[in-house]
Amino acid sequence: MPKPAFVLALLTAEEVRDFLPEPMWSELRALGAGFRHQDPLALDAAQTDQLLRELDPEVIVAAWKTRPLPHPLPPRLRYVCYLCGSVKKLVTRAQLEQGLLLTNWGGSISRIVAEWALFHVLCCLRRATSWSLAMHLEQGWKNSGTETASLFGRRIGIHGFGMVAREFVRLLEPFGTQVLVFAPDVDATAESTWGVRRAPSLEALFAENDIIVELAPLIPETVGIVTEKLLRLIRPGGVFVNVGRGAVVDEAALLRVAREGRIQVGLDVFADEPLPGDSGFRGLRNVTLTPHLAGPTTDRRRDAGAFGLRNLKAYVAGEPLEAVVTPFVFDRSS
Repeated sequence: MPKPAFVLALLTAEEVRDFLPEPMWSELRALGAGFRHQDPLALDAAQTDQLLRELDPEVIVAAWKTRPLPHPLPPRLRYVCYLCGSVKKLVTRAQLEQGLLLTNWGGSISRIVAEWALFHVLCCLRRATSWSLAMHLEQGWKNSGTETASLFGRRIGIHGFGMVAREFVRLLEPFGTQVLVFAPDVDATAESTWGVRRAPSLEALFAENDIIVELAPLIPETVGIVTEKLLRLIRPGGVFVNVGRGAVVDEAALLRVAREGRIQVGLDVFADEPLPGDSGFRGLRNVTLTPHLAGPTTDRRRDAGAFGLRNLKAYVAGEPLEAVVTPFVFDRSS
């Protein structure tokens, strides 16, 4: 297969640095018969549309700062390699239906998100937020009544069983945990392969485990699915962590439960982001908060870049691509 007629990289300098450090950047530049790099922040929407009409690229490499693609698409455009995750601000379902080939970072960052889930679980068990506030602001120190908890030997429930959840199960192996999973695609084969058990219901998942990790996708069926009733099934001293999608949880209900102090909570995602300054979650000693940092970390964005570069090379070679975003995948994505 000949080289693509023209490859356009719509990336900021920081995105190039983080996602495609050398030698990956040079490898990308060599893929097309023609190549241009354009900082998307240097152009407004009209200027971007004009550039696309003038260059008429066959391939676009995009990331977080790339503007939404125009309607209609450039005539020659066949493939968009998106180096990041959620694509709904970049393309429309109609563009995919018209034959546009689109890939994203797929599972290349799953282990990094799983690492952050583990971080939140450990912070909750060891009461890290409470002790950080006490030591920094109150000259605090432990006393004879201080309680913390360990992850070893715990029962863990995971809501959702996508790539992040599976990487999380791998990270749990040294801790000797028992893992219960609630997800529609978990069958006997998955149980055997991953060493997990299926929960008969979401209620059972929340009631039968010490720690709940929320990793369900945000789709119409899951909006607000984690209710106050479910949260109150978590036993006193238990842990609820969400590094998936904020809107899966009834946040008002979670705040009511968190304020009671009976469970520990770790949150990286929220229905309304950035988290409002007056959010009731701020300042609660039993709640660990991070600002949607789960992944990828700055130093591991190169993993997503390497994944994208492999897809670009596969496209040039006429080989199958990974993490293709079809209209079906688009509908099921956050």
